[in-house]
Parts: sequence; C-alpha cells; structure tokens
Amino acid sequence: MILARIFSNIYKEGGIILIDSKGQKYICGNPKKDNPITVKLLRENLNWKLILDPELEFPESYMRNEIIIENGSLKDFLMELVKNLGRHEVTTASYISKRFYQFCRFVTNFNLPGKSRKNVEHHYDIGGEKGEKLYDIFLDRKHRLYSCAYWKNDTKTLEDAQQNKIDHIVKKLDIKKGQKVLEVGCGWGGMAFEIAKQKNCEVKGISLSKNQINYCKQKAKELKLDNQVSFELADYREIVGHYDRIYSVGMFEHVGKKFYKVFFESMNKLLKEDGIFLLHTIGVVDKPTPPNKFINKYIFPGGVCPSFSQIIKPIEKTGLIVSDSETLIRHYDITLENWLQRFLDKKKEVKDLFGEKFIKMWEFYLASCAAAFRYRDLVVFQLQIVKNFQSAHRTRDYIYS
Repeated sequence: MILARIFSNIYKEGGIILIDSKGQKYICGNPKKDNPITVKLLRENLNWKLILDPELEFPESYMRNEIIIENGSLKDFLMELVKNLGRHEVTTASYISKRFYQFCRFVTNFNLPGKSRKNVEHHYDIGGEKGEKLYDIFLDRKHRLYSCAYWKNDTKTLEDAQQNKIDHIVKKLDIKKGQKVLEVGCGWGGMAFEIAKQKNCEVKGISLSKNQINYCKQKAKELKLDNQVSFELADYREIVGHYDRIYSVGMFEHVGKKFYKVFFESMNKLLKEDGIFLLHTIGVVDKPTPPNKFINKYIFPGGVCPSFSQIIKPIEKTGLIVSDSETLIRHYDITLENWLQRFLDKKKEVKDLFGEKFIKMWEFYLASCAAAFRYRDLVVFQLQIVKNFQSAHRTRDYIYS
C-alpha cells in the first residue's frame, strides 16, 4: 500500500497503525507498543485521494466520518505527524497540487471591498446570532480576543495571556493621554476598550462584520465608554482622518496579496507625521507559499498568510519605515490549544448550534493550526512602523521597563 509507505517515510520518530477499508493493518514508523494511535480508512478511494491531495482530502474525509482515529485525539495525531513532517510536503503530488492552486488563486482572488465583506461575514457572522454564542464558548472571557495571545514563562491562563498581549502592544504603541487611536479590524472590541481605559484616549474601531460592530457598540454602552470608543462598519479603504496611533491585530491575513501596497498606502495616509502604526499578523517563515486549501474553503475564504518579504516590499514602496520587528514563536500554538480545549469541552452546545460536521471541521481547523505553529512554518510578526526617524525609539527600554 503506497499510502502506508508514505506514512512510514514521514515518521522518523514514533508511528501509527494504519487500517484500510478492508481491515488490512499496516505498521507505519515505530508506534508505541501499548495502544498506538490508529487511523482507520473507511473508504477504499482514500488510498489514492490522500496521496494526491492530503491537505483537503484528509479533513473532508474526517468531517464525513470516513476517517476514524483511535487511541488518541485528532490533535495527538496531527501534532506527531507534523512534528515528523516539519516544513516538507507530504507527497510530490501534493506539492504540485498546491502550486496549481496557488496559481489559480492569484488569477481569481481579488479582495475588493465587496468581496472582503463576504469573506468576513463567512467566518465572523456565521449563523447570525448563533455565531456570537460560538465565540463566547472558546475565546477568553475577559476581552474576547480572537488572535494570538502572549505567553510569558509564568502565564497560566488564556485570560492572562491575552492581557499580556494587550499590554505588550500598548507599550509598543507608546500611546499618550488624549491621542486619537484607530484599530483596523477591531474584533469584539476588547483591545479598544482596554486601551481607552488604560490611556484615557479616543479609540475608533472598524470591522466588516455586522455581528462584531453591533456587539462592540452595545458593549461600549455597558462599559460606559461610548464617549471615548466608537465603532464603524467600514473597510480600511473607506476611512478618512488622521490618527496618532494605528494598530491592526489579526486582520492583515484577510487583505489579499494584490492589496498589500494599497493597505500600507492607506495606513500612511491615515497616520500623522509623528504617528506610530503597529501590525500584528500571522506569517510564514518560508518563501511565499500557497494558502491552505482547507482553511480557504471552509474557514477563511480569501485569507492568506504572508511571508516576511511580502510584507516588507510594499512597506518600502510607500515610504514607511519599519522601526521595530519581533517574531512571536511558540505563542499561537498554546493559544490554539486553549481554544480547542474550550471548544471541545462545550461540544454538546456547539452541536446544538451547528451540528456534528461543524464540530469536526472546527476541531481540525484549531488542531491543525496548533500543529503548524508548533512544528511547521507559521509564526506571528509584529512590526512597528513610522513615517520618520524622529518617531522611532532608540532602544526597547520603553517596552520592557
């Protein structure tokens, strides 16, 4: 069986038992002696489908209950698999398929304002009001942040890690009392509210999600911050005005490669001459790569994780200056594991909202991303960007003091 040989070649450490649709067992690698992870294929066509396009066929088959994992969770299986796979491709056929997909995406994907709205609605406005309940289930209870947390050595909870992230970004922005601040991609407003309270400044948040904007406006009234914090359903290309500080956390992944230069031109136009802009985005450590097929089809249509070079080139063309760059490694995998555990702990509630297939889809989404951040090619880039040398700090003391 070719698929069994492929698994055996991947596993340099550990291994699995693979069982095909006819019940034939294959030992792949060196599985542990007691209760090794066992992967059962319930359809014969998976023998070749998983070879040609594993990135899409495996999760889709898992969602259809055509793949069963025993003696371990999906996360256990993916962590070990990706640890052994590293930054290599599963098969040559998979590599060719991904490159063809990359070409098709380049030709067809244009994240114009209307398309961007539809892409955002697919994920953040999922199921209407039911979507709000979904995000309540697995995000931190204090700020409801849907982006990478910041895990210090002594951080114990997701809530503390998200507070760390806010504090880290606030220090990098070096916000002064009374300044005007813009958040591009405000989520559910947690960071905007915290900045307004900490720095006694005026914050405006924008999003393309109706659910998010409605939630933020209501929350601002509840917190009695609606005189300081405002929210608008708008695309970044539609905003006017000038701001002392701008930040964007977990939104750049939705911009689209063709619009990177437009994005930074917009930030340049909105930022005051002595202003500071902070960009926090998922990125890949390799050269530019195709977007993940499963994530694009089911989770984030139109999304793509940029390489560092893809971010820097359009910044250079706008005349902006990168004054500080930090790569956050081994933060998002822990964040995703916390989200996954909270999600699975409330599996019954999720099933009542969206059904069994949705549970498997999101389980794969969260578990596979956690594995990619721990062992593959994903990190988080935090770039501090200014218009001139005078706005930049000489050292990082102001961040860590």
